[in-house]
Amino acid sequence: MRDLMGLGALDLAQAIARRDLSPVDLMRATLARIDAVNGDVNAIVSLRDRETLMGEARLAEAMAPEGWLHGIPVAIKDLVGVKGLRSTWGSPILAGNVPVEDDAIVRRMRAAGAIIIGKTNVPQFGLGSHSTNPVFGPTRNPMDLSKTAGGSSGGAAAALATGMLAIADGSDMMGSLRNPAAWCDVWGMRPTVGLVTGDVRDAVLLHRLSTLGPMARDLADLSAFLGTLSGGAFDASADASTKPRIGWLGDWGGAYPMEAGILGSAEAAVARMPDLGWTVEAVAPPVPADLLWQSWTDLRSFAVAMDLAIHYRDEDTRARLNPQAQWEVARGLAMTGDRVEAAAALRRDWLAALDQLFAQYDAVVLPSTQVWPFPVDWDWPREIAGQGLDTYHRWMEVVVPASLAGLPVVNLPAGIAGNGLSHGLQLIGPAGSDARLLTLAAAWEEMMGPRPIHRQDALRM
Repeated sequence: MRDLMGLGALDLAQAIARRDLSPVDLMRATLARIDAVNGDVNAIVSLRDRETLMGEARLAEAMAPEGWLHGIPVAIKDLVGVKGLRSTWGSPILAGNVPVEDDAIVRRMRAAGAIIIGKTNVPQFGLGSHSTNPVFGPTRNPMDLSKTAGGSSGGAAAALATGMLAIADGSDMMGSLRNPAAWCDVWGMRPTVGLVTGDVRDAVLLHRLSTLGPMARDLADLSAFLGTLSGGAFDASADASTKPRIGWLGDWGGAYPMEAGILGSAEAAVARMPDLGWTVEAVAPPVPADLLWQSWTDLRSFAVAMDLAIHYRDEDTRARLNPQAQWEVARGLAMTGDRVEAAAALRRDWLAALDQLFAQYDAVVLPSTQVWPFPVDWDWPREIAGQGLDTYHRWMEVVVPASLAGLPVVNLPAGIAGNGLSHGLQLIGPAGSDARLLTLAAAWEEMMGPRPIHRQDALRM
């Protein structure tokens, strides 16, 4: 039998439209792949009843295609509400939560013809880039099951990497569409904040720090899915006439500690960019990293507190929040108006510095992570290269410059290192340059080749 699960979403869509592929056969293959590998990686959770799913696939087979995702199975990140489907946010507080309506992006996917099969695993309330929670347990890295797949879109990334899904939605406040994509060797894109409406964790007072976005194994699928989520249209074609100037920010002048091998692997990947006709220049940090961190941590705690204070103020539910959530909410609730405004002022200074930076460069590049995937039984790393970390999320500081400014970022898969683990590069552009970034990323994909399916040894098809 041909490996349907090795095909991309656009290839599947075209086969269904030509009647060369039945949605019934695709659903059967999808469930078989889940049976074969999900027990190892624990990426897909709250899987719906199989007979119901097969019935929906038979209905799709009998109907004319309604959209490009017609008859294609998808699983929704468990930070998004799906009508009639257990949606937990990875929290025991919401372990029995079943929404009565779909969130906006789910409605868009259904309108495009997708069949919702279940959810993808996350950290509790999405906090921390390690997809483990008391409801479903940890998601494991497809390339090394003893390691984390990252987060908060770790379930989505692992499901893509193992061929259980062709596309997946994610969200990104602090690297959640970049870190797991880098660690699972797939594409992930944080769009310009506001491009995809219905953003999760939109805080008040205009501090919008998080955005929804697409993940995929190839760039054409990533671009098409971004169009579905945003209501726009994006072309992932490479343009050989494009000769961008790229600024390489490295480890931010030594401010970001890197685990052994991360920076060298990133530098080796960046060294391939001139082969594409790109000009790459090392760039000194535009602003001190500690000012970005101060602004970010204050605005993030303030935003998280706006979401989770309802659980924190109740003694029973507070006890079921993990330490990360309790720490964030306590900080946020203690925040004075002056401190929030000071954080916002630092953010405005960063935006002004970016205007100058992007006047010189079409895009800038940073490593997607500061560490390799860590043991799955850790809650978070306590040090990097001998340097102690003072918070549960300090090891993800490299993603802050783009997140604080709401910039679009594509994780460029950078291959498998000598340790057998994957890594990536953040390709960051100015606000609104999403289409331009996809054009640049398409040239990178032509050089690197398509992303393979991992854990082939576990596939009993």
